[in-house]
Amino acid sequence: MITKIHGFAGMIALLCILTFWTSTVVVELFGSNASIAFVKRSIIWGMALLIPSIITTAVTGNLIGKNNEAKLVATKKKRMPIIALNGLFILLPSAFFLDHLALRGEFTSIFFAVQILELVAGATNFLLISSSARDGFRLSGKLAFSSNKNN
Repeated sequence: MITKIHGFAGMIALLCILTFWTSTVVVELFGSNASIAFVKRSIIWGMALLIPSIITTAVTGNLIGKNNEAKLVATKKKRMPIIALNGLFILLPSAFFLDHLALRGEFTSIFFAVQILELVAGATNFLLISSSARDGFRLSGKLAFSSNKNN
């Protein structure tokens, strides 16, 4: 059961990040200032789903991999602090800062610089979580390994 919770929470986190990132890019390219502000506020509300899903993924992952010394488990464990630190120190503050500026209509060079930082950090977390999901599927046997069976 815990592996199902882990996988479900991880997929929710991945889908949240993908939704936030894609919505940001689309609205920045094609939206009005009002729609940018709406997306920024929606991302803040979406944190209520993203943050618990990432915490649940981390906690269940640690429980599942506690006594597992497989190479893929070790690799997954190394990714989690990067994901957490990236989220805590770049993505979360950026989301609140961008929301604040967008609600005030301050679409300055500072807004766009922070927006670029947020997009890079979001893409990084998306790639790291995707890699961990792939490795989780490999560990569960739902995704075949290449030629390397030393996991």
